[in-house]
Amino acid sequence: MKRNIWILNHYATAMYENKGGRHYFFADNLRKEGYTPAIFCSNQFHDRDECINLDGKRYKTEKDDEFPFIFVKSFPYKNNGFSRILNMVSFYKNIFHAVKEFGKLYGKPDIVLASSVHPLTLIAGIKIARKFKVLCICEIRDLWPESIFTYSSLKKSSIIGRLLQSGEKWIYKKADKIIFLQQGGYDYIVEQNWQNEVPKEKCYYINNGVDLKKFDYDKEFYPLEDEDLQDDGKYKVIYTGSVRRVNNLKVIVDTAKEMQENDKIKFLIWGDGDERFELAEYVGRENLTNVKFKGSVNKKYIPYILTKADLNLSHHKYTDILRFGMSQNKEFEYLASGRPVLCTTYSNYDIIESSNSGRCVREQTVESIKTAVLDSYKISAENSELYEKIGQNARKTAEEYDFKVLTAKLIDVIEGAK
Repeated sequence: MKRNIWILNHYATAMYENKGGRHYFFADNLRKEGYTPAIFCSNQFHDRDECINLDGKRYKTEKDDEFPFIFVKSFPYKNNGFSRILNMVSFYKNIFHAVKEFGKLYGKPDIVLASSVHPLTLIAGIKIARKFKVLCICEIRDLWPESIFTYSSLKKSSIIGRLLQSGEKWIYKKADKIIFLQQGGYDYIVEQNWQNEVPKEKCYYINNGVDLKKFDYDKEFYPLEDEDLQDDGKYKVIYTGSVRRVNNLKVIVDTAKEMQENDKIKFLIWGDGDERFELAEYVGRENLTNVKFKGSVNKKYIPYILTKADLNLSHHKYTDILRFGMSQNKEFEYLASGRPVLCTTYSNYDIIESSNSGRCVREQTVESIKTAVLDSYKISAENSELYEKIGQNARKTAEEYDFKVLTAKLIDVIEGAK
């Protein structure tokens, strides 16, 4: 019998437009396995001053090729200020009306899958599941409020900090099943000393991943004409992603500066953000010829770009929260490219080194990154068999995180939640 799966993800709006992303791929694969998924999200695009027109209503249903997106009216916002808080609260308030009306038209859910980033979506999922007398699976994409304590000045010991942790514990206790994206997610529960109230038996691990069919299609049918990519005389170290201060790309530029004497190695950076122009000006002032900022590019070109790399660069700022593992989307795209990967941010449960798909540096410094790049370059020049094997390991590892495989794991969680 088909089972109705309601997926709640505040920030899934762009998935409708892009026909991709974690919950889009989950929904598409669930549909192919006989389930009936629906995705509830905000009508406001994340990080974009745009929204889905609701024609004056509190929600609107749009049918994708095979499954519906339900856009919930949410307060518009631009930055991480008070307007974003209002956006979260309005989504939380209006989703109850949306699910009530959608349920009248299409029947109640059999399972509610509520996904964070922020906790209000998880609270809504638990309450909605109770109302319909079904089970709720809470997906923890971000260890909240631990990430707030990590990235802001808010202290755990403060009154607000203790209140946030109390709300977090309530979510973990009330959820019927919990999915962590970090492999060490349950380590966090143990660290909080909550294991008696949150038993390990109801916790699962399903990391991010990649849709290999789409990746390979885009690689073949969306090549990018770029003279740097076509330059086979250079050893190309490629980064794709945001160029913001939080990404700490200054250390990559400084690494390139220290490697100017090697005219065979070139750093190519695709992406945009608040630090791009500042770093590009720095490159110009220092007359660096071995690093280039390429700007933003449509996501469909990313697979081709990555497969033209000699070394793909997984890089972002280190934080202590990585002790629980990593769940970066682009890392799985790097693996899918079948090229060696250099990760400049070491984490516990590291996938890159454990699969022999590249290496991770223990310290994010110019010297350690420089050494790692030169080591990889030396392998490519002197031991082509080993170099090819590392790339093959990367692709093989990506196959373990293909969304078909991840959906099978999700189905195990769903069916185990009867």
